Amino acid sequence: MNTTAKKIENTVLSLHPFSELNYERSYSIDSLILMFFAFSGIGWIWEVILHIIEDGMIINRGVMTGPWLPIYGMGGVLILVVLKKFRARPMQLFGTIMCLCGVIEYVTSIALESLFGARWWDYSDMLLSIDGRVCLEGLMIFGIGGLFFIYIIAPKMDDLLMRFSSKSKIIVCVFLLAVFLGDLVHMFIAPNMGFGITS
Repeated sequence: MNTTAKKIENTVLSLHPFSELNYERSYSIDSLILMFFAFSGIGWIWEVILHIIEDGMIINRGVMTGPWLPIYGMGGVLILVVLKKFRARPMQLFGTIMCLCGVIEYVTSIALESLFGARWWDYSDMLLSIDGRVCLEGLMIFGIGGLFFIYIIAPKMDDLLMRFSSKSKIIVCVFLLAVFLGDLVHMFIAPNMGFGITS
């Protein structure tokens, strides 16, 4: 690419509405771990709210006992790490987020069903569903949410986390990981199942 073309590209990128948030940044391991837990928790809250609306009651969603859905946290971290090279191209990024989240959701559904003989979600009645494991509506929500996460939420969260010392972040990461691993072991002994979860 010649110098003039490069200058034009840099000018266009600088006009991106969220460029001041430095969304092209790389994230530290501790930030990624804390974002994993933040988005696992946000995903859990999101699904609990949906079931309050649908069933009129609070249901602890997910296969684990704690207030987290790791599929959301893993999706958020992988979007930041694996799809970094697409950040300057929002439309292409939207499509790749949908594909990545679709693969994560499909594989997770198969793994859970193979391990525990039950389904934690079924989109068979949704538009363009694949084996009831993924559907177009869900993937579009993930695509839009993923863009919002990459361009706004993750940079703002990272800015906030950088205000804390490395030592304090490591302590929190170790604590959360220990609790999470304990819950993971418990999941294999007594997975969270029942009304509004697997039926």
